[in-house]
Amino acid sequence: MDRRTTFDGWLLPALLVLPQLLLTIFFFLWPAAEALWSSLTTTDPFGQGWVFVGLDNFKDLFSDPLYIQTILRTVAFCAVVSVLAMSVALLLAVFADREIRGRAIYRTLLIWPYAVAPAMAAVLWLFLLHPQFGLLGRWLNRHGIDWDYHVNGGQAFALVALSSAWKQVSYDFIFFLAGLQSVPRAVIEAARMDGARGWYRFRTITFPLLAPTTFFLLVVNLVYAAFDTFGTIWALTQGGPGKDTETLVIKVYRDGMVNQDIGGSAAQSVVLMLGVIALTALQFRFLGRRREV
Repeated sequence: MDRRTTFDGWLLPALLVLPQLLLTIFFFLWPAAEALWSSLTTTDPFGQGWVFVGLDNFKDLFSDPLYIQTILRTVAFCAVVSVLAMSVALLLAVFADREIRGRAIYRTLLIWPYAVAPAMAAVLWLFLLHPQFGLLGRWLNRHGIDWDYHVNGGQAFALVALSSAWKQVSYDFIFFLAGLQSVPRAVIEAARMDGARGWYRFRTITFPLLAPTTFFLLVVNLVYAAFDTFGTIWALTQGGPGKDTETLVIKVYRDGMVNQDIGGSAAQSVVLMLGVIALTALQFRFLGRRREV
């Protein structure tokens, strides 16, 4: 039976919704409106005045080959981080879902890295892979491998992608483990009795049942890689060497806060916001279809 709470008037429901509504207005709608307005203007670096320029900031963005390169670099970075984080998390979740001794302890330890701040995660990876004082970085240089992400763009990209994916594994692990535990055991037992074993059973039965969870995590990971990796990238490379690790969120900060191009930075923020809205809409549409099926 569907039980719903009903109210006699509108005042109490309005008061219950008011805190969340205020948070949405002050921390999303208002900043979004300010960013949209700033993207249509050009502002003096010292804040002495502004001029309305319409869509000129957006035209300048998409006619700039460096910005197009940044978009492609961000897409590649998001794809690498998402695939790495989700693949490792799924593998760990499969092992943690088994009947092994001390699995509760393993699950707790695997969740802990999610509580680490992005900047602190970068510091941990510095102690591992810094070419001068990093444990693994010094070992690589001593054994004939020229490791220095300060001058090698490919190494820098691999470092920020690896550290960002490591930070997200715990989050993905929680959802994959919950998804695996929600798979009906009767279905698994029936497949086992029919002779489906190991990888074949996982590929044909278990993983398809995880499709809604996988798609949800894909969207979350893409948004995470596009936005929440700022602290990790800035602490490790600050977008360098050159621009080899400069993603869109790093470029927004550099153009707006360092170069004082407020209009161009705001236009980039609007582009990022539209991308997130599109991903979120796609997520709701896909999950909605799955529920209907």
